[in-house]
Amino acid sequence: MFIIKYKWIFLTISAVLVFGSIFLISTKGIKRGIDFTGGTDVVINYSGYTSTQDGKIDLDFIKNNITNSGFRVKLIALKGINENGSADVEIKLVGDLPGEQRQVFENAWSFNHDERFAAKQVSETVIGPSIGKELERKAIWSILIVTAVIILFVAFSFRHVSKPVSSWKYGLLTVATLLHDVAIPTGLYAILGEKYGAEVDSLFVIALLTIMGISISDTIVVFDRIRENLKNRKSNEMFSEVVGKSLSQTLLRSFNTSFAVIIVLATLFYFGPAATHSFSLTLIVGMLVGTYSSIFVASPLLVLVEKYQKK
Repeated sequence: MFIIKYKWIFLTISAVLVFGSIFLISTKGIKRGIDFTGGTDVVINYSGYTSTQDGKIDLDFIKNNITNSGFRVKLIALKGINENGSADVEIKLVGDLPGEQRQVFENAWSFNHDERFAAKQVSETVIGPSIGKELERKAIWSILIVTAVIILFVAFSFRHVSKPVSSWKYGLLTVATLLHDVAIPTGLYAILGEKYGAEVDSLFVIALLTIMGISISDTIVVFDRIRENLKNRKSNEMFSEVVGKSLSQTLLRSFNTSFAVIIVLATLFYFGPAATHSFSLTLIVGMLVGTYSSIFVASPLLVLVEKYQKK
């Protein structure tokens, strides 16, 4: 099959994307949300305030007023426009709000309760620094535990497959594709963080775990078909031919499944609330990358491992 024939092209594309993502993460860094750093997240509804000719709300004007009142604004963003034309604005502060500062903060975002702004608080979330560090630690552990369980599961599932590639190597290759699938969306977040202030939060971790689950499902489907074809292969049939045939048998299924999921996620991205945009975008990229790695990365790597063993 052409995927195996031109495997170096597909693997080179993946290598460029992965190392490019690592470069972006190491140079630009990842902005952590208050879920991990601690802070205060407040949503304010402005039903009477527009400050530009096209009727849009001036976020910088609000931010400057809050900053001039002595508060450290980590992020201010338009969360969404309601049916009645009012705007929900998300304000993230560094640290919590002591009791004596709450009234000062309220006066800041309401402009001393100016009726022209018609501002009212919709929600408030406060996370302490210690809780943020605990959430960050649990997020890292959850990803590591999932990775370890996947290795054990794949090795156990393919325990009867020892020739020409050992079962535990299927597990390692599966994890290699998972690292590929996690690195690229994280690199994307490094760009989004710099340009649009996107932050890594609990939703991002959930998105990564979802991507890992979907990707591993696709990879195992391909590997399982390879296992079945190995049992029935002809004596003169090469391992690369078996892998190519297995990919041909599973290619359409993988594309159809991913395409259906991406349509749903794209709908969520375009028509869903602003709070889910980064989450849905991460899943869309993860689905594309996960499907690519299952077909164009995992199986070609399996062929390379088999060739290396022969040498």
